[in-house]
Amino acid sequence: MQRLKGSVVMVAGGGGAIGTASCIRLAAEGAKVCVGDIDERSIADVIDKVTAIGGEIEGTRLDLGDEASIRAAFAAARRRFGAIDLLQCNGAMTGAPMLHDTSALDISLDTWNLTLKVDLTGYLICTKEALPDMIAKKQGAIVYISSGAVYTPENVRVAYGVAKAGVNVLMRHVAHVWGKQGIRANAITPGPVLTPPTAALGKEMLDKLLELGRSPRLGVPEDIAAMVAMLLSQDAAWVNGQTIAVDGGLSLRQ
Repeated sequence: MQRLKGSVVMVAGGGGAIGTASCIRLAAEGAKVCVGDIDERSIADVIDKVTAIGGEIEGTRLDLGDEASIRAAFAAARRRFGAIDLLQCNGAMTGAPMLHDTSALDISLDTWNLTLKVDLTGYLICTKEALPDMIAKKQGAIVYISSGAVYTPENVRVAYGVAKAGVNVLMRHVAHVWGKQGIRANAITPGPVLTPPTAALGKEMLDKLLELGRSPRLGVPEDIAAMVAMLLSQDAAWVNGQTIAVDGGLSLRQ
């Protein structure tokens, strides 16, 4: 099934586990993929995997915290494939800086500003880059990767939660303003997905996460990639402005 045949998709933050799975799935669906990431080794790995299945892919450095880097990545995508049809915003702050994202009382403004710059403003700049191409074609779709942190307060990660809540508002704004022009925007809130950082939490924590959910297993990156592909395809032609939990029932509302 090639629901995205011939479409050009930018995957911003495509070098992680979910991003890699998304690039592979989108290429398998027939899309021409441009993967942008701050980790150039991850870019090379994604290119190898997509090429191995016969997909078309362009790799470029993309730092969500650097406006010039984002604009250069989109320019590279257009040089290779032409106008952007689809966008997946997938990156977020990781590593040591995220450890300083504590409570509202303790967090430094440097950490707050950096987290919002990467996790929210970077998404806005990607949106500003992609929208003109979509408006010109009177069609397009965007998927933003959000987080369950928008629903459940935590003792820490206040900046991350605020940024992801902002992503949801950005998504609804795009759907509201440009929906009549054939552009759709939706967000996914992933649940516990077995990525390397999640696996590093240890068996006790993974068992607790499994117990909290309503599924017999934890998620894998391909679960999120499958929803990304659907939302970017015409199978979701009448889905717009929605935040969809792909979390094994963890956030089930009663």
